[in-house]
Formats: sequence, structure tokens, C-alpha cells
Amino acid sequence: MIKITFCLHRRPGLSRDEFFDYWLNKHGPLVRSHRETLKIRRYVQLHSLTGDFGEQARAARGAPEPFDGVAELWWDSLEDLSEGFNEPGARAAGKELLEDERKFIDLARSPLWFSEEHVLID
Repeated sequence: MIKITFCLHRRPGLSRDEFFDYWLNKHGPLVRSHRETLKIRRYVQLHSLTGDFGEQARAARGAPEPFDGVAELWWDSLEDLSEGFNEPGARAAGKELLEDERKFIDLARSPLWFSEEHVLID
């Protein structure tokens, strides 16, 4: 499995509630609508929790500020992923998704990376 992990910081001026609502109820369905074109196998949103436990764990480790959330997208193969970037319909879908991400994600502060999964416990 090939995976993109996208660690998200919300745009300045958006509350947590506004960010999560837009991501889940607007952007999520948009990603879903392009699933076949982009050959996406799986898409998961991880919404951060607030509270003392997370803050204590972060402080004890000297960790940086937390992300607002993490998006995970899977493809069956590198070939499926690259086809999704090379076909005209897929390029148009990718452009639409990026334009939408600019509405709620601080892209300059939100790293992403491509990886290959090696499952040790399933």
C-alpha cells in the first residue's frame, strides 16, 4: 500500500469547530467524489482532541505544537498513484482539491509525505 499522510494546521482566523466542520462536511465529500478518478483506496481524517492528557504528553516530550488533524490517503500501488497524477481528469480533480484545501488549511505549515506501508500488527 502507498500512503500520503498530510498533517494539517488550520488557516489563521478559523476556529477549531469551523475547521473540522469544513474539512468533514465540505472537503471530505469532495475527496470522495474524486475517489475513482484518483484511484484512492481509502481516506481517513484524524481530528485532534483537546485536553490535559495530550498537552501533558506533548510537554513531557518537548514536542512541537500539535496539528489540528491528519489526513491519510491510500492507494493499492505506486502505479495507481502515479496514474492519478498523470491523467487529465485526475489532474483536474487534484487542482480542484488543492483550491478547496486553500480555504481551510494553512498549507505552508502543513507537511505531507508519501510512504509505503509495512503493517506489523493488523
